[in-house]
Amino acid sequence: MALDPGLLELMREDLGDTPGIREKKMFGGVCFMLDGNMVCGIAGEGLMYRVGKAAYGEALTLPAVHELSFTGRPMGGMVELAPKDAEDTVRTRLLAMSLAHARGLPPKRPKS
Repeated sequence: MALDPGLLELMREDLGDTPGIREKKMFGGVCFMLDGNMVCGIAGEGLMYRVGKAAYGEALTLPAVHELSFTGRPMGGMVELAPKDAEDTVRTRLLAMSLAHARGLPPKRPKS
């Protein structure tokens, strides 16, 4: 499935000028990384957010947010949001959770 350029632009706009964010092709889509740790991204037809296990339960209470599952098994600490349901306030909240989680992780050194 081809990457939706509109979703990519939406995610870029949501991130704005957040310092230290880098784009990386992963999972057949694009992920946005902070100090080598995934924050959020686009895979298939959905938006995905790495909110971390501490915020996972809270994230799932937000409208239209679901467990992320690539293989039929939920990926703890990661949620997805269908673009058609992606209200600005929900995306903003998920992004805040994801950035907070990534900032709490040690930076990863780039692989040579």
